[in-house]
Amino acid sequence: MRKVKIAGLVVVAVLFSLPVFAQSDADELAKKLQNPVASLVSVPFQFNQDFGIGPSDGSRLTMNFQPVIPISISENWNLIGRVILPYITQTDVFGPSGTQSGLGDAVLSGFFSPKAPTKGGLVWGAGPALLVPTATDDALGTKKFGMGPTAVFLKQAGTLTIGTLVNHVWSVAGAEDRADVSSSFLQPFVARNFAGGYAIAVNSELTQNWKTDSTNGSLNIVGSKVVTLGKQMCQVALGPRIPYGNGNTSAWGVRAVFVLLFPTAG
Repeated sequence: MRKVKIAGLVVVAVLFSLPVFAQSDADELAKKLQNPVASLVSVPFQFNQDFGIGPSDGSRLTMNFQPVIPISISENWNLIGRVILPYITQTDVFGPSGTQSGLGDAVLSGFFSPKAPTKGGLVWGAGPALLVPTATDDALGTKKFGMGPTAVFLKQAGTLTIGTLVNHVWSVAGAEDRADVSSSFLQPFVARNFAGGYAIAVNSELTQNWKTDSTNGSLNIVGSKVVTLGKQMCQVALGPRIPYGNGNTSAWGVRAVFVLLFPTAG
Protein backbone atom coordinates (compact mmCIF):
# COMPACT_ATOMS: atom_id res chain seq x y z
CA MET A 1 0.00 0.00 0.00
CA ARG A 2 2.76 2.45 0.87
CA LYS A 3 4.47 1.67 -2.43
CA VAL A 4 1.34 2.83 -4.21
CA LYS A 5 1.07 5.94 -2.07
CA ILE A 6 4.59 7.14 -2.76
CA ALA A 7 4.51 6.35 -6.49
CA GLY A 8 3.88 10.00 -7.27
CA LEU A 9 6.89 11.02 -5.20
CA VAL A 10 9.10 8.57 -7.05
CA VAL A 11 7.97 9.87 -10.45
CA VAL A 12 8.74 13.45 -9.51
CA ALA A 13 12.09 12.53 -7.98
CA VAL A 14 13.10 10.72 -11.18
CA LEU A 15 12.46 13.92 -13.13
CA PHE A 16 15.45 15.48 -11.38
CA SER A 17 17.69 13.09 -13.30
CA LEU A 18 16.23 13.83 -16.75
CA PRO A 19 18.34 15.78 -19.28
CA VAL A 20 17.92 19.53 -19.04
CA PHE A 21 17.96 21.31 -22.37
CA ALA A 22 19.27 24.84 -23.02
CA GLN A 23 16.83 27.41 -21.63
CA SER A 24 17.74 31.07 -21.64
CA ASP A 25 14.66 32.08 -19.63
CA ALA A 26 14.90 29.46 -16.87
CA ASP A 27 16.06 32.02 -14.31
CA GLU A 28 13.20 34.39 -15.15
CA LEU A 29 10.62 31.60 -14.83
CA ALA A 30 12.12 30.39 -11.55
CA LYS A 31 11.79 33.91 -10.14
CA LYS A 32 8.20 34.28 -11.39
CA LEU A 33 7.29 31.03 -9.69
CA GLN A 34 8.07 32.60 -6.31
CA ASN A 35 5.34 35.20 -7.00
CA PRO A 36 1.77 33.86 -6.62
CA VAL A 37 0.37 36.77 -8.69
CA ALA A 38 2.93 36.77 -11.54
CA SER A 39 1.82 36.83 -15.20
CA LEU A 40 2.48 33.13 -15.59
CA VAL A 41 0.06 30.29 -16.26
CA SER A 42 1.19 27.34 -14.16
CA VAL A 43 -0.33 23.93 -13.47
CA PRO A 44 1.23 22.44 -10.32
CA PHE A 45 0.74 18.88 -9.10
CA GLN A 46 1.83 18.98 -5.46
CA PHE A 47 2.30 15.68 -3.61
CA ASN A 48 2.39 15.75 0.21
CA GLN A 49 3.14 12.44 1.92
CA ASP A 50 2.77 12.43 5.70
CA PHE A 51 3.75 9.53 7.97
CA GLY A 52 3.20 8.50 11.60
CA ILE A 53 -0.21 10.16 12.01
CA GLY A 54 -1.86 9.64 15.40
CA PRO A 55 -1.68 6.65 17.73
CA SER A 56 -2.22 4.14 14.91
CA ASP A 57 0.79 5.37 12.91
CA GLY A 58 -1.44 6.37 10.00
CA SER A 59 -0.35 7.85 6.69
CA ARG A 60 -1.79 10.29 4.20
CA LEU A 61 -0.95 11.18 0.59
CA THR A 62 -2.48 14.45 -0.64
CA MET A 63 -2.11 15.40 -4.29
CA ASN A 64 -3.08 19.06 -4.75
CA PHE A 65 -4.03 20.00 -8.30
CA GLN A 66 -3.65 23.78 -8.21
CA PRO A 67 -3.68 25.64 -11.54
CA VAL A 68 -2.97 29.39 -11.53
CA ILE A 69 -4.32 31.50 -14.39
CA PRO A 70 -3.71 35.28 -14.77
CA ILE A 71 -6.28 37.30 -16.71
CA SER A 72 -5.63 40.86 -17.86
CA ILE A 73 -8.72 42.90 -16.94
CA SER A 74 -7.37 46.37 -17.72
CA GLU A 75 -4.21 48.20 -18.69
CA ASN A 76 -2.99 48.19 -15.09
CA TRP A 77 -4.70 45.24 -13.40
CA ASN A 78 -4.69 41.45 -13.51
CA LEU A 79 -7.12 38.97 -12.00
CA ILE A 80 -5.23 35.88 -10.84
CA GLY A 81 -7.45 32.81 -10.57
CA ARG A 82 -6.19 29.98 -8.37
CA VAL A 83 -7.76 26.59 -7.63
CA ILE A 84 -6.61 24.05 -5.04
CA LEU A 85 -8.33 20.68 -5.50
CA PRO A 86 -6.93 17.87 -3.33
CA TYR A 87 -7.09 14.14 -3.96
CA ILE A 88 -6.45 12.29 -0.70
CA THR A 89 -5.60 8.70 0.18
CA GLN A 90 -5.24 8.01 3.90
CA THR A 91 -4.92 4.94 6.09
CA ASP A 92 -5.59 4.64 9.85
CA VAL A 93 -5.69 8.42 10.30
CA PHE A 94 -8.71 8.18 12.64
CA GLY A 95 -7.36 5.27 14.65
CA PRO A 96 -7.58 1.81 13.02
CA SER A 97 -10.24 3.11 10.61
CA GLY A 98 -9.01 1.60 7.36
CA THR A 99 -8.45 3.56 4.16
CA GLN A 100 -10.35 6.49 2.69
CA SER A 101 -9.67 7.82 -0.80
CA GLY A 102 -11.20 10.58 -2.91
CA LEU A 103 -11.45 14.28 -3.54
CA GLY A 104 -11.26 16.76 -0.68
CA ASP A 105 -12.87 20.21 -0.55
CA ALA A 106 -11.70 22.70 -3.17
CA VAL A 107 -10.53 26.25 -2.42
CA LEU A 108 -10.98 28.85 -5.17
CA SER A 109 -9.23 32.22 -4.91
CA GLY A 110 -9.26 35.35 -7.04
CA PHE A 111 -6.53 37.99 -6.56
CA PHE A 112 -6.98 41.46 -8.08
CA SER A 113 -3.38 42.58 -8.52
CA PRO A 114 -1.66 45.64 -10.07
CA LYS A 115 0.52 44.68 -13.03
CA ALA A 116 3.37 46.86 -11.74
CA PRO A 117 4.82 46.83 -8.20
CA THR A 118 4.46 49.88 -5.97
CA LYS A 119 7.24 52.49 -5.88
CA GLY A 120 8.70 50.63 -2.93
CA GLY A 121 8.74 47.37 -4.89
CA LEU A 122 5.77 45.78 -3.08
CA VAL A 123 3.74 43.25 -5.07
CA TRP A 124 0.25 42.56 -3.78
CA GLY A 125 -3.11 41.05 -4.62
CA ALA A 126 -6.43 40.69 -2.81
CA GLY A 127 -9.87 39.27 -3.45
CA PRO A 128 -12.34 36.55 -2.48
CA ALA A 129 -11.73 32.95 -1.42
CA LEU A 130 -14.39 30.23 -1.72
CA LEU A 131 -14.60 26.85 0.02
CA VAL A 132 -16.47 24.38 -2.23
CA PRO A 133 -17.64 21.03 -0.75
CA THR A 134 -16.27 18.74 -3.47
CA ALA A 135 -15.21 15.94 -1.08
CA THR A 136 -16.33 12.48 -2.21
CA ASP A 137 -16.03 10.95 1.27
CA ASP A 138 -17.46 12.42 4.49
CA ALA A 139 -14.09 11.86 6.22
CA LEU A 140 -12.28 14.03 3.65
CA GLY A 141 -14.34 17.23 3.71
CA THR A 142 -16.53 19.63 5.65
CA LYS A 143 -19.78 19.35 3.61
CA LYS A 144 -19.90 23.14 3.93
CA PHE A 145 -19.78 25.99 1.42
CA GLY A 146 -17.71 28.91 2.67
CA MET A 147 -16.33 32.28 1.66
CA GLY A 148 -14.05 35.03 2.88
CA PRO A 149 -11.15 37.33 1.94
CA THR A 150 -7.66 36.43 0.74
CA ALA A 151 -4.53 38.50 0.12
CA VAL A 152 -0.86 38.12 -0.77
CA PHE A 153 2.03 40.55 -0.22
CA LEU A 154 5.62 40.08 -1.33
CA LYS A 155 8.80 41.85 -2.32
CA GLN A 156 11.49 40.66 -4.70
CA ALA A 157 14.99 42.10 -4.40
CA GLY A 158 17.49 40.55 -6.75
CA THR A 159 17.39 36.79 -6.19
CA LEU A 160 15.49 37.01 -2.87
CA THR A 161 11.71 36.84 -2.45
CA ILE A 162 9.93 37.45 0.87
CA GLY A 163 6.18 37.49 1.37
CA THR A 164 3.05 36.05 2.91
CA LEU A 165 -0.33 34.74 1.77
CA VAL A 166 -3.41 34.80 4.02
CA ASN A 167 -7.09 33.95 3.88
CA HIS A 168 -10.03 33.40 6.18
CA VAL A 169 -13.13 31.37 5.36
CA TRP A 170 -16.49 31.21 7.13
CA SER A 171 -19.11 28.60 6.24
CA VAL A 172 -22.36 30.10 4.94
CA ALA A 173 -24.28 26.99 3.84
CA GLY A 174 -24.12 23.22 3.83
CA ALA A 175 -25.02 20.17 5.89
CA GLU A 176 -26.60 21.19 9.19
CA ASP A 177 -25.25 18.10 10.96
CA ARG A 178 -21.65 19.12 10.29
CA ALA A 179 -19.62 21.66 12.27
CA ASP A 180 -19.48 25.24 11.00
CA VAL A 181 -16.22 26.48 9.51
CA SER A 182 -14.21 29.47 10.72
CA SER A 183 -10.69 28.89 9.49
CA SER A 184 -7.65 31.12 8.96
CA PHE A 185 -4.70 30.23 6.73
CA LEU A 186 -1.28 31.90 6.96
CA GLN A 187 1.65 31.14 4.65
CA PRO A 188 4.79 33.24 5.14
CA PHE A 189 7.52 32.37 2.64
CA VAL A 190 11.09 33.21 1.68
CA ALA A 191 12.93 31.98 -1.41
CA ARG A 192 16.35 32.37 -2.97
CA ASN A 193 16.96 31.84 -6.69
CA PHE A 194 20.22 30.68 -8.24
CA ALA A 195 21.58 30.65 -11.78
CA GLY A 196 20.38 27.83 -13.99
CA GLY A 197 16.76 27.86 -12.84
CA TYR A 198 17.53 26.56 -9.35
CA ALA A 199 15.80 27.80 -6.19
CA ILE A 200 15.36 26.95 -2.56
CA ALA A 201 12.20 28.02 -0.72
CA VAL A 202 11.04 27.83 2.88
CA ASN A 203 7.44 28.37 3.90
CA SER A 204 5.19 27.72 6.84
CA GLU A 205 1.60 26.65 6.14
CA LEU A 206 -0.62 27.19 9.17
CA THR A 207 -4.35 26.56 9.35
CA GLN A 208 -6.16 27.73 12.49
CA ASN A 209 -9.62 26.27 13.10
CA TRP A 210 -11.27 28.75 15.45
CA LYS A 211 -14.25 26.48 16.13
CA THR A 212 -12.13 23.71 17.61
CA ASP A 213 -9.06 25.74 18.64
CA SER A 214 -6.99 23.45 16.44
CA THR A 215 -3.68 24.49 14.83
CA ASN A 216 -2.47 22.44 11.87
CA GLY A 217 0.93 23.54 10.58
CA SER A 218 3.90 22.37 8.57
CA LEU A 219 7.29 23.87 7.78
CA ASN A 220 8.25 23.05 4.20
CA ILE A 221 11.80 23.28 2.79
CA VAL A 222 11.90 22.70 -0.96
CA GLY A 223 14.66 22.70 -3.56
CA SER A 224 13.52 23.20 -7.16
CA LYS A 225 14.72 23.54 -10.73
CA VAL A 226 13.16 24.74 -13.97
CA VAL A 227 13.73 22.19 -16.74
CA THR A 228 12.67 21.62 -20.34
CA LEU A 229 11.08 18.30 -21.28
CA GLY A 230 11.04 18.40 -25.06
CA LYS A 231 9.49 21.81 -25.73
CA GLN A 232 7.56 21.95 -22.46
CA MET A 233 8.88 24.18 -19.66
CA CYS A 234 8.43 22.60 -16.23
CA GLN A 235 9.58 22.86 -12.66
CA VAL A 236 10.41 19.93 -10.39
CA ALA A 237 10.80 20.27 -6.62
CA LEU A 238 11.42 18.08 -3.60
CA GLY A 239 11.92 18.56 0.14
CA PRO A 240 10.91 17.68 3.72
CA ARG A 241 7.78 18.64 5.63
CA ILE A 242 8.12 19.29 9.36
CA PRO A 243 4.79 19.15 11.23
CA TYR A 244 3.73 21.35 14.16
CA GLY A 245 0.55 22.35 16.00
CA ASN A 246 -1.96 20.42 18.09
CA GLY A 247 -3.99 19.59 14.97
CA ASN A 248 -1.11 17.98 13.07
CA THR A 249 -0.21 14.66 14.66
CA SER A 250 2.05 13.35 11.87
CA ALA A 251 5.68 12.55 12.67
CA TRP A 252 7.25 13.72 9.41
CA GLY A 253 6.54 14.15 5.72
CA VAL A 254 7.84 14.79 2.23
CA ARG A 255 6.73 17.24 -0.47
CA ALA A 256 7.30 16.71 -4.22
CA VAL A 257 6.02 19.02 -6.95
CA PHE A 258 5.77 18.87 -10.73
CA VAL A 259 4.68 22.11 -12.45
CA LEU A 260 3.76 22.71 -16.09
CA LEU A 261 4.66 26.27 -17.15
CA PHE A 262 3.05 28.44 -19.82
CA PRO A 263 4.65 31.92 -19.90
CA THR A 264 2.34 34.80 -20.82
CA ALA A 265 2.73 38.45 -21.67
CA GLY A 266 3.05 40.73 -18.65
